[in-house]
Amino acid sequence: MKIVINSSPLIFLAKLGYLDQFLDYPDNFYIPQSVADEISAKSDSVSQTAQPFVSSGVLQVRKVVLINIAQSLNQRLGQRESGAISLGIELNSDYVLLDDLAARKEAIRFGLTVRGTLAAINKMRRDGRILVSSLGDLYARLVEINFRIKRSIFEQIFIDD
Repeated sequence: MKIVINSSPLIFLAKLGYLDQFLDYPDNFYIPQSVADEISAKSDSVSQTAQPFVSSGVLQVRKVVLINIAQSLNQRLGQRESGAISLGIELNSDYVLLDDLAARKEAIRFGLTVRGTLAAINKMRRDGRILVSSLGDLYARLVEINFRIKRSIFEQIFIDD
């Protein structure tokens, strides 16, 4: 599968310690150049976690070719969200990992399949790649790293089948 990842899911997965497990799936992971630039500009724990994946090619950095679409989206979204959506269109990605609601709506408008950080976490949990002993603890960790989600929505996502 082709998966395009925006900054915030990359950051949150790294902060939670789940980025390694997510990028261990046998998929092709892409980030727009703007996301790579953001990662390399900082020297924090997220950058230290993500940069080796960029260097090794697990996270493939792509320059956006659909400049007109990206520029049009830039009027309503941030540069990284616009880049992720444009790259998702270019690559005909299986899905784009986005958290921002406005960006998700725009991506859907362009016909892209959208997933968020919580969907990625839930997939890893269900696949046994991560252990979530308590959903309450996971929610508390999310709040601690400034991930904004209503508890009711969180519970809807993580309800067991």
